[in-house]
Amino acid sequence: MEIIRIRDDFIKLGQALKLAGMVESGVDAKMEIQEGFVKVNGEVEVQRGKKIRPGDIIEFNGQQIKVELIEKPGR
Repeated sequence: MEIIRIRDDFIKLGQALKLAGMVESGVDAKMEIQEGFVKVNGEVEVQRGKKIRPGDIIEFNGQQIKVELIEKPGR
């Protein structure tokens, strides 16, 4: 399972797919998500703007990505 780390409290699903290198562009992400090929926490997700939070697991094309938060100093 690949891990991506984010600085904010969430990342949008389409952006997460791009960050992980699973798609090349936002258009590709939109198409794959709308076609129902992406799961979030085991459920098919069709909204590319879905907020993905630390601890969520994205599944696409036989791969899994776990989202973690980069710890900020003082947290």
